[in-house]
Amino acid sequence: MALTINIYYTGTNGSARKFAQEMQSSGLVDKIRSEKGNLRYEYFLPTDDPETVLLIDVWQDEQALDFHHKSPMMKEIAALRDKYHLKMKVYKYSQLN
Repeated sequence: MALTINIYYTGTNGSARKFAQEMQSSGLVDKIRSEKGNLRYEYFLPTDDPETVLLIDVWQDEQALDFHHKSPMMKEIAALRDKYHLKMKVYKYSQLN
């Protein structure tokens, strides 16, 4: 059962976009996309909120997501969130069939 995680990163003065750009330029996005069980990892820019970036993150199952959350990359991601002073809203959806 696939899991979709929507994470809204919000900051000020373009910090959310800078965060997403650094996630990509640092290679973290590519590393996450290559993790076993990752089906999608993409950033989107809401047209009505220039201070927010949406991450759509899809995992094969809960086990793959748990493995990702325990990976060393999570410390790097947390450090970048702190660097850019971001707030997060997280929504988790399960595929029914």
